[in-house]
Order: sequence, then structure tokens, then C-alpha cells
Amino acid sequence: MPQLHSLFIPSSFSNSLAALTPKPSNLCKAFHHSTELSFTLPDLPTSLKEKIISLEIMGIDSSRALSLNPDLRDATPDSIHSVISYLQSKGIHHKDFARIFGMCPKILTSNVRSDLIPVFTFLSKDMRVPDNNFRKVINKCPRLLVSSVRDQLRPALIYLKRLGFKDTDALAYQDTVLLVSSVEKTLVPKLGYLMGLGLTREEAVGMVLRCPGLFTFSVENNFKPKHEYFVKEMGGSLEELKEFPQYFAFSLEKRIKPRYQETRERGVKMPLPVMLKSTDEEFDEMVQRQQR
Repeated sequence: MPQLHSLFIPSSFSNSLAALTPKPSNLCKAFHHSTELSFTLPDLPTSLKEKIISLEIMGIDSSRALSLNPDLRDATPDSIHSVISYLQSKGIHHKDFARIFGMCPKILTSNVRSDLIPVFTFLSKDMRVPDNNFRKVINKCPRLLVSSVRDQLRPALIYLKRLGFKDTDALAYQDTVLLVSSVEKTLVPKLGYLMGLGLTREEAVGMVLRCPGLFTFSVENNFKPKHEYFVKEMGGSLEELKEFPQYFAFSLEKRIKPRYQETRERGVKMPLPVMLKSTDEEFDEMVQRQQR
């Protein structure tokens, strides 16, 4: 059977995608899928058909990728090849590409010199990420590769450091999404919402330092309904939220409401962190213990 990449992919693109071809055990399945796809595609230019099938072979939803990044239609195989080759040179593995490009198909039409090199320079110099850890960071947050260092990454880092985020390792490997968050549209408004609850700026900052995930939660879909339930139904105090900002990380419907309703029905009380952080077994044991 001819190799898939030589069947469907232009020669300048094939070398980079060769290792992305499915393993032998899955080769026939991928071949039939690709062949069927080639017959069901509408009357499109050959170059676009090849591109669509190439994306599918990599495990990428081609319709989604083309919808999110229309520039892919006109991208040359050589330009895509240069992106893939550069990422490989930075330690990104072939097996990572399906997820990375699937999440951010715009990466495939990036300019290596003006878009990608500045990101890796930022990771190296500003974030102190060693070369052998680039893969870990990029897999954690592929959106880094489509973020402007000047307009997004560096301003976010400066703002976060001014708030008190001193651990750059934590920002690089755990809370990476904060670096791709807009200071003006995301970080400042969410801090402002917490202050609007009655907290001082220092107290609000203390909450996000203890629970960085607060910067990733939606005001409308997370903060507001959970705060309303906490105040109106649970009779909670602002002091409790200040001490346990992780409250907002728990599901309202699956954890907060069921746990609180059970304690109320059983006539027992327990601290907010204990009620929410305990496992189902631990929670049941504590409820039964207090009822004795």
C-alpha cells in the first residue's frame, strides 16, 4: 500500500507529516477514511483537497480548522512546513500536533519570524523556561503560540507580577492561561468584581493570589450565581469567601447546593472548606458523626 503522505500531501509538506501518519495497526483504517473523504469532498481545488485530507490524517477536524482559520485555504504547503519544522526544532513532538493545531489552527498560518520566535524568546528570557521544557509549557497552553508578546504576554506578566505573582514557574507550568488573558478585558474587570463585593483591593488581590483560577472564571456564569446563592441561601459572610476563595471553583449544582442542602436538612454545620473539599465518603461520615 502506498504511504498516505505521499498519496495526498505535496512533497514539500510530506517530510514533516510523515511521522504523523497513523501507526501500522491503524494505517488501513486511516487510508480508507482518507480515500472516502477524497471522494466525498465537493468540487474543490486539488491543493485544498490535499490540505483537508492532510489535516484529517493529523487527527484535526478540518472543517473546524478551516472555519476558525480561513487563511488556511490559501496557505502554501511550504509555509505550513516551516511552522511544523520550527516547532519540532523547539522540542514539540509529532504526537502533540493534533491537539495543539486542533485547539489553535491559526498556528498553522503563523509567521515563524514575527509570530513564533518572539513567543519562545519570551518563554526563555522573561519566564526562564529552559529549552527542554518548551514542550510542557506549549502543551499546557497552545494559545501562547497565537498571542502577541508585545500586546498580550508581556503586559499580562507585568500586571500579574505587580499584583504579587512572584513564582514564574507556577505561571509557566500551572497557571499559564493567565499569560494569554487580556489585562484590560479579563484580569482588571474580574479583580474589580471581587472588590465590588465589598473587599478592599488588598483583600481581592489576596484572594486571587491564593486561588489564581479566580481570574479564569466567568463573572456572569460563575461569580454572580455562586455569590448570590452563598449570601441568600447559605447566609455566608464576606469573611468566609476571603478565607476560602476556592469556593468559586466548585460546581454550584453538583457540589455546593447538594452539600449545603444536606447539612441543612440534617441540622449539622461545618466550615465551608471542610464541607466542599471533603470526598463524598468523608462528607457522609462527618454528617453522621455530628448527628450522633
